[in-house]
Amino acid sequence: MSTSIALKAAIGVLMVDSIIELSFISSMVAWLHKTASGSFPIVADNGSTFNLRGEPLHLLVDQGHTSNGAAGTAFVLIGVGGIITLWLRNRAGRFGHALYYFWVICNILALMLTIGALGYVFSVTNKHRGQVIDLGVAESLEGTKYPLNEWTPQNWFLAFLDLDIADDSVRHDIASHYKVMRGWQYNLIPLFLVQLVETVLAVMDALRWRKEVQYAGVGQGQGQEKSSTHT
Repeated sequence: MSTSIALKAAIGVLMVDSIIELSFISSMVAWLHKTASGSFPIVADNGSTFNLRGEPLHLLVDQGHTSNGAAGTAFVLIGVGGIITLWLRNRAGRFGHALYYFWVICNILALMLTIGALGYVFSVTNKHRGQVIDLGVAESLEGTKYPLNEWTPQNWFLAFLDLDIADDSVRHDIASHYKVMRGWQYNLIPLFLVQLVETVLAVMDALRWRKEVQYAGVGQGQGQEKSSTHT
């Protein structure tokens, strides 16, 4: 009644990819709260320089929270929880059996969460694709946040990079964190694929394990019947 090597490997890969996703999102959030919450120097059309806040007034962050939740669920519930559950299923009697079946069901629910996060993130990001920052409006803000449109972090900082940023080090910093933002967005695709494979393997393992348990129970029952007959 051992766990298949393929399922163990899939759980390991899922945990690694989940950590990558969580790290990317955490890096983005930390940067948004610390550096991007300030102002950056922008060159106006007349050659003068003004400061533009690094965050717009209407910044959409729900897609980041959803992705963070999907990755966290995959790591903690499916990864860590799976390791514990698979170890307990043959060692904790009925409790171990019940916990194991609960974990298998959680695999399916967690996969649905990841699918939802994947669809939501790309849908919202694509909806706001192509937006640009009005330089005239930005110049007149006097330190207040840019009020026009709604923005995802990816769309906002892509538009920000289209401006003439006066400090090359600032441009480099924004560009590197923009890559991180795109990184967690597109990492949802391999996260979904790995989790899909892991979920299928988990269900297959559960069906195999259930048959083995039933067969062992039948064999044990027949052995008891023969023993009582001889007696």
